[in-house]
Amino acid sequence: MSEFQDLVDQHYQPLYRFAYSLAKSPDRAADLVQQTFCIWAQKGHQLKDRSKAKTWLFTTLYREHLGHARRSNRFPEIELEEVDYHLHSHEPDTSRGLDGKRAVELLQQLDETFRAPLALFFLQQHSYKEIAAILDVPIGTVMSRISRGKEQLRTKMRDDAEGKIINIEGKVRQNG
Repeated sequence: MSEFQDLVDQHYQPLYRFAYSLAKSPDRAADLVQQTFCIWAQKGHQLKDRSKAKTWLFTTLYREHLGHARRSNRFPEIELEEVDYHLHSHEPDTSRGLDGKRAVELLQQLDETFRAPLALFFLQQHSYKEIAAILDVPIGTVMSRISRGKEQLRTKMRDDAEGKIINIEGKVRQNG
């Protein structure tokens, strides 16, 4: 197996999860990961210390995401499936409890300033130092953004939980 294939096998899933937390779209996340590996194929040989490959890949993916976000700000993309879902969804979704999946959904509602460091820290288990390198910000900024992001996420989770009432049968219904 080639060195490149080993790199892809080792880092594809964590990169995809991070990309999905940023892009909020499976297709866009897959595109970001593919673009990241294409850039590695072109420029990866320039990295002298191979132990830094993981950080390099995450940094590259993040920068690709930012570049795409800047370019697409003029013409926002709308997923047709989301439009179709919202057009046909007349009843509120009352089946969701406050589980891990819902926490990730709420995380995706945060501003990217806080979403990216939280996703890297909690979903990818990167250290503050690695996150600082990936996002190209001081470590103190990372710590501050994670702290503020956690507080915003807690507030969203609390608001989400308060919007639901559990009746005696254990069924969840919307409050109000």
